[in-house]
Amino acid sequence: MLGLQCGGSDAYSGLTANPTLGVAADLLVAAGGRVVLGETPEIYGAEHLLRDRAATPEAARRIDELIRWWQEYTARNGAALDSNPSKGNKAGGITTIWEKSLGAVLKAGTSPLNDVVAYAAPVTAPGLTFMDTPGYDPVSATGMVAGGANLLAFTTGRGSVFGSRPTPCLKISTTSRLFERMRGDMDFDAGPAMSRDDQIRHGIRLFEALVDMASGAPSRSEALGFGTDEIVPWRMGAVL
Repeated sequence: MLGLQCGGSDAYSGLTANPTLGVAADLLVAAGGRVVLGETPEIYGAEHLLRDRAATPEAARRIDELIRWWQEYTARNGAALDSNPSKGNKAGGITTIWEKSLGAVLKAGTSPLNDVVAYAAPVTAPGLTFMDTPGYDPVSATGMVAGGANLLAFTTGRGSVFGSRPTPCLKISTTSRLFERMRGDMDFDAGPAMSRDDQIRHGIRLFEALVDMASGAPSRSEALGFGTDEIVPWRMGAVL
């Protein structure tokens, strides 16, 4: 079961790493695996794309309910969903939450959305499931691991350093420049995947790398010892 994460996104996230991960996610679903997309605040403005892929009316309704809940939740805590993206995202070239969300949804590929579950709830449906999590990476990843994810894939353009234990995490750079600068922490370079043909080719390679990691190949984060402090449950208060 693969949990999909992105952190420190930049303008290339939706052009290279996220669609490449989407290809790998589709291959995993086709092979009988389960894929979990989360980070509800970061599908805001692109939720209709998931709703249109819902396999049942109930799954589509749950997506709309989650967006309404998050709008109320952030308002109660003096925030707003459209206050995202972060300063780092903007420095990386992302201008609006809608631009960020359109890129984030690409991680989930094109498979039908079979289920929508609460934070940390068991993921039991085959194929693609959406889990209601905050966008904050350690909290989101913790929920997916609690739900059963035994592998994480994490795309980044700004160089977010993330490890995650007990579930290994494969780090994917949006640009070759970032991959070269952070070779000690990045597992896969998606920088060249600018066209659809390149995304498919690199997505196949990424799928194979995920299978290798699930079979015991250590991640760069594991080699560095990162992740021991990144089990972070959803705390009280606004966590976006």
